[in-house]
Amino acid sequence: MELTIKSLDTIRETASEFIKTMGDNTAFAFRGSMGAGKTTFIKALCEELGVEDVINSPTFAIVNEYRSGTGELIYHFDFYRIDRIEEAYDFGYEDYFYSGSLCFVEWPEKVEALLPHDVINVTIEEQPDATRKITIS
Repeated sequence: MELTIKSLDTIRETASEFIKTMGDNTAFAFRGSMGAGKTTFIKALCEELGVEDVINSPTFAIVNEYRSGTGELIYHFDFYRIDRIEEAYDFGYEDYFYSGSLCFVEWPEKVEALLPHDVINVTIEEQPDATRKITIS
């Protein structure tokens, strides 16, 4: 499935469309180059899910925890700074990935072997016209 982010003005509409496709899935691996818009899109997803906290990249913390408007836990990971997969073991990744809570994972390539078997891959690609193509597989 494909979605398009036409502009920052319409990103929340695209996030709402994405949420409708999520079903019972909880683990989402966001792939894309630096600056493709992964964090920005995850922020829009969290806003659409009713998160009222400040939403920012967990680049230094590795994981941020939010609560949706219905009280559901949402974990937002950024593995960009992980150099060795063992670092993910050190903070207990499985407690998050297999919690049943939503997990939005940036830079999943760094922990590929640890991702749940049913992870949904979400690729964000910047297009020549500055829109973003989102491919969900």
